[in-house]
Amino acid sequence: MPGCCAPGEYRAPKSRTNLNEYWWLCLEHVRAYNASWDFYKGMSPGEIEAQMRLDTGWRRPTWPLGRMGSAALDEDAVHDPLHLLATGRMQREAGTRERAPAELREPLATLGLTWPTTLTVVKSRYKELAKINHPDANGGDRAAEERLKSINLAYAALRSRLVADPSRVAAAG
Repeated sequence: MPGCCAPGEYRAPKSRTNLNEYWWLCLEHVRAYNASWDFYKGMSPGEIEAQMRLDTGWRRPTWPLGRMGSAALDEDAVHDPLHLLATGRMQREAGTRERAPAELREPLATLGLTWPTTLTVVKSRYKELAKINHPDANGGDRAAEERLKSINLAYAALRSRLVADPSRVAAAG
């Protein structure tokens, strides 16, 4: 401020259109500036409402709850072993998964499959996961190698059971 000898240690916005540019004022003058400055001065009620709505989300884009942006919930991507988020199809699959033989529950979960299943479905899922988790496709990553090992073990367990007793699969379906 003209004639003020105090250091300008406090910032005050220059205008509501550019809130990132500041006047640097002393404590006495910033108090007077803040008392006279009205962000909403000259705005219509609609403009004030729009500003308030922007401020509730910190001026960042928001979406209605449950939509994850514009994409729908991908129930296959949700790992919910306790079925707390289960809806419709997931509840039906959870019920069928529980009836799977005890020794196949872990292999089915590893491959992301449900019971009853067929050898064709198991093979196609195995090939898909093997491509994704192969160490060569992941720059020699040791974690990918370990995932591939567990996928191989799950595939072997399911394949041996389905080949040994195909009638059990048909009866369960």
